[in-house]
Parts: sequence; C-alpha cells; structure tokens
Amino acid sequence: MISLFSRLALAVAAAVTLALPAPAAASELWQASPEFEIDSDQVPGYSAQAAAARYLLFDSQGRSVGLVPERPASDPYDSVTVPSVPGIYKLEGWTVNAEGVELTRASTSLRFDNVPPPPPLASAPGRWLRGDEVAKLDLDAPSEPLPLSGLSGYAVSLDRGTDNHPCANPSLCTGAETDLDPGATADPVALGTLPQGITYARVVAVSGAGVPSPMRTATFRVDATDPRLSLSGVTDGWSNGPVMLAAHAADSPSGMAPAGPTGPITAISVDGGAPATAPGDTAATWVSGSGIHRVDTLARDAAGNIGGGFEGTGPPAALVRIDEDPPRVAFAPAQDPAEPERIEATVADALSGPSSRGSISLRLAGTRARFEKLPTRDAAGRLVAHWDSDSYPPGKYEFLATSYDVAGNAASGTDRARGGQMVLVNPLKSPVSLRTELSGGKVDGRLRHVGGGGVARQRIAIVETFAAGAESPRRTTFRATDASGAFSLRLQPGPSRDVTAFFAGTPTLTRTSGSSTHFEAPTGLRLHASTATAKVGGRPVVFSGAVRTRDAKDAVRGLPVELQFRYPGAGWRGFRTVEADRRGRFRYAYRFSDDDSRGVRFQFRAHVKGREGWPYEPGTSRPVTVTGR
Repeated sequence: MISLFSRLALAVAAAVTLALPAPAAASELWQASPEFEIDSDQVPGYSAQAAAARYLLFDSQGRSVGLVPERPASDPYDSVTVPSVPGIYKLEGWTVNAEGVELTRASTSLRFDNVPPPPPLASAPGRWLRGDEVAKLDLDAPSEPLPLSGLSGYAVSLDRGTDNHPCANPSLCTGAETDLDPGATADPVALGTLPQGITYARVVAVSGAGVPSPMRTATFRVDATDPRLSLSGVTDGWSNGPVMLAAHAADSPSGMAPAGPTGPITAISVDGGAPATAPGDTAATWVSGSGIHRVDTLARDAAGNIGGGFEGTGPPAALVRIDEDPPRVAFAPAQDPAEPERIEATVADALSGPSSRGSISLRLAGTRARFEKLPTRDAAGRLVAHWDSDSYPPGKYEFLATSYDVAGNAASGTDRARGGQMVLVNPLKSPVSLRTELSGGKVDGRLRHVGGGGVARQRIAIVETFAAGAESPRRTTFRATDASGAFSLRLQPGPSRDVTAFFAGTPTLTRTSGSSTHFEAPTGLRLHASTATAKVGGRPVVFSGAVRTRDAKDAVRGLPVELQFRYPGAGWRGFRTVEADRRGRFRYAYRFSDDDSRGVRFQFRAHVKGREGWPYEPGTSRPVTVTGR
C-alpha cells in the first residue's frame, strides 16, 4: 500500500481518471459495483454428476429478488448483478443431475453500497507555520447518517494549487489510497514539514465500499524565511549627541503586520540592555552618552521565525560612536625666536580625535572687534598659522584658536599651554629701513637696521614698472646687499619707468621698501638729409630718419614726428609733421623754392612730443645742415 507521505511527493501531478476496476470476488467485503464475480467452485459447488446449475438471489429481508436462469453445469455463471439498491444480498446456488435431483448447495453474501458518505470537516491552523514546524491536519468525522458500508477511512493528498483529488479515480478509492483509518479524527494528523508557501490538503471520507465523499480542502501557509532587518539613523563615524535609531523588519510571505502579543514584533537593544520592543515592523530607541555603543536588533514574523539576535548570539547590527565632549585647545607655550610669526596651537580629544577643521584668529587687544581669521592648516592635532605681522600696524594683538573634533564638537581657546593669554606685540620682528637713489641710470641703495648698521647678505628686488605702451610692463632684478647693506643696479636702456626697491623681509626682519623714483627716457631720434646743399627750384631734399623703438615696437606705428628748421638769428619752427611706420622710420621730400633761401645755412631736426600709449618722453634728433643756392 502506498502511504500518504509517499503520495505527497506526487501531489502536484495532474489528476488521472481511471475506469472502474473489474468486479470484485464475492466475499465479506463491500462493493460499489452491482456486478459481483462468482467462484463457481464454491457457488453452487462442484459435482461430477451435475447436469445443471441453478441460482436464487435474496435481498437483506430474505425476499427473493429474482430467479437466476439455469446454466449448464459445465458452464455455470461467473458473475451476477444485484439490484441497484444498496444492501446485503444473498446468492444461493445448487447443482442437479439429469433427473433434477439436487446434488450440492452453497450460498454467499453480496454487499453492495454505492452511496458516498458525507464529507468530513478538514481544517488547518489559522496561522502561518514555520519551515521547521510539523503541519497538522484537524479532521472531524462526517455527520450521520453514514452509508450502509460505513467508513473505511480517509484519503488525503497535498498539492500547490492544482486541485488534485486524493484518489486516482474520483469515483472510487482503493484501499491503498485510503491513508487514514476511521479513528484518525481523534488526534490531529501530522503531515510533516511542508515547503514554503501555500499547500492545500485535499480530504475525502471513504465508505466501506470505497466510495469517496465530496472533497474538502484545508489550506496550510508556511514561512521558512527569517525576517530581514535594517537599521536607520546610524551615521558613519562619530556623532556629538544622542542618536535616534530605528530597526525595520521586512518579511515575506507571512509579513510583519501587528497581531497582538504573539504576533510579529521588532526589538532593538543598546549595550545589552533591555530591548525596546514594538509590535509590527518598526522599533526605535535613543542611544546617548559618550563612547562606542553596541546595537542589536531582533524581529519575529507572523510565522514565528526569528531574525537577528541580541548580544552574544552574533555580530552587532551596528556600532554607534558618540563623543559629546569638546576637544581641548591651547597655544604653544612660547614663540619660536627663529619664526616669531608662526602661531601654533595643539588640539587634543580623547574619543573621536581632532578633526582637520580649525582656525586661528586675531584682533587688537582690548577691543571688541571681530576676530580676523589667519590662513590656518591642520597638522596632526596642531593648528598652524602664519601671521604676516608686517601688514598690521603696531600694537598688542590677542589670538583665538578654534578647533573641532571628528564628532563636530567645537572648542575655542585664548591661553597658552602653560598659562597666560596668547598676546603678541607688533612689530614682532626687527624693523629695517631701505634707502634708494636713482642717478644717471643707476640705482644705489642700502638696507639698515632701524637705529643700527647695515644688513648684509639680504636679497633686494628692484622693480621697474614701465610706462604704458612698453612691450614688457614690468621687470624685476635681484641684488644682494654687501657687508654694509649696500647694493646697486645699472638700468638697461628702454622706455620710461618707475623704479622701486623692495625687501620682502625674513622670519626675523620686517618687510620694507624704498621710495619710488621715476626714470625718464627721452624718445631717441635720428635724422638724415639727402644733400648738404639745395638748389632753389631744383631737386628736393629728402629728409629721412627713424624713431628708436626698443621695447615699444607695437606703439610706434603712426607716431607723429614733427620736422623743424631754423636759420641764423631765428628759433626752431615746424614745417611738416609725418608719421612713423611700423619700424619707426619716416621720410619727407622738401623742395627749396624761395629765392631768399640762396646762401642761407638752414638747420633741420626731427621732434617727437609723444602721445598716449607712447612709453618715452619727448625727444629731438641732432640737427642736420642744408645750405640753399
């Protein structure tokens, strides 16, 4: 016989309709078919002298329900059909000889019942089952009245939604398919563990004749998956105050919907303390206090599966780092004599540690002015700033250091590490002065201590700022001071310019500069006459020349050049203005036409007044002489 549990694996197979089995042999068993097989050796029996076999059929009241026609003894009946009314029938059979004398007689009961029993009541637990939990089917016996054949038991099958009948033939169940005996209703029927999801148990009651009742279905829901947990509110790194955390649970298929004390819950515990528990899928709690806190979470779904766990059962859900205390900030005990402008403060923090944020500021001491931030860098728990003290007027200055730890707590300090307020007096460095003098295209100067001697081996920058129109707007030349602090520079030819000497200072010497001096560079010109004598009314005299364009080639094009003349006893007068080309050259042909010019010795020159964008001062060429004849 195939057991119920062997057939469970076949539950998803398609239902198969089979033909009714061959009639059963006459016996004490009930039969759902009215046709019964007869063992002719028993009914009517065997006799060698028999000539014929005769039969009678009686109902359960002993009434004859028909004479079965006589058959030759050599060919007796092997089957008989009873009326279609359920009951226990009796078949008598005997043999006779040729004279009609009875030789043998025998009888048998034919139990016929084709009535299905009422259906049983079948139910599953009204909750989700865990994957490791045995599924139990509750059965209640069918209601009265039962068929004549009574109950032989129950047939059960499982499927995932294909609606399979427990028996291969839905009209007749075999003994092998009748899994449970009639007493199975006394206790729940254990079906074993079922796969995750929905499983349907199909149940029929089976009569003594194998006729099934209408089918009933019980639905089992199984969740073999633990709920999944997530945690919100946790930030990377450190926090500077209490943190609100929330544990969130998700589950399928049974879910996390609240369902009373035994339903789904979510819980969150901090540092192994009593958990904060809430029905449903979310629980929240605060984490406070400086330190590193362990957070554990747990969830139970509708099936009772447990996800997560509290301390000791696995890794923590999260570690929450809280630092509620500010760092400690203090300035260096004293200034470094070699670098008095270096302002340094130390930052210490026991938990989260110093961050890379921070600043050093200053203001005039004794005022309520806002602190001015200095460019500050963080260097492994130290704030380092450079105070350009040369840019500040003399006076007392107080300093403020502000820093943060990694958690974001801020702290400020105005004191040195060994006590006392951080105050510095400016000038912080030794003051120096720079004197310069420009003469004949040469710059001379001297760097001196204020009230003292010269400063040797220091670099001086001589900056020449050229007039507009020069191709190079600025030129810087460096010179080193000698043992007496003196330096000099011969200026190169070129456009007009302002000349200033600068000393950038050192970590111990103040920055300073000399007075600015203007160097005027006249426009350089040359003029040439094609002849020294000019015939009145004859060929013209060609005057040609060029403007010096050192470092001003782009500004010379179109520069006005005035041609001037004079004769003995008269002053210079202009007689023609021409323009220089892109190379600074100019040309003009002049014809002597006045008879008064004969015998007169004229002087000619070129003059440039300049214009906007021309980087030279006015200039005049050397005169050339032309005599009229």
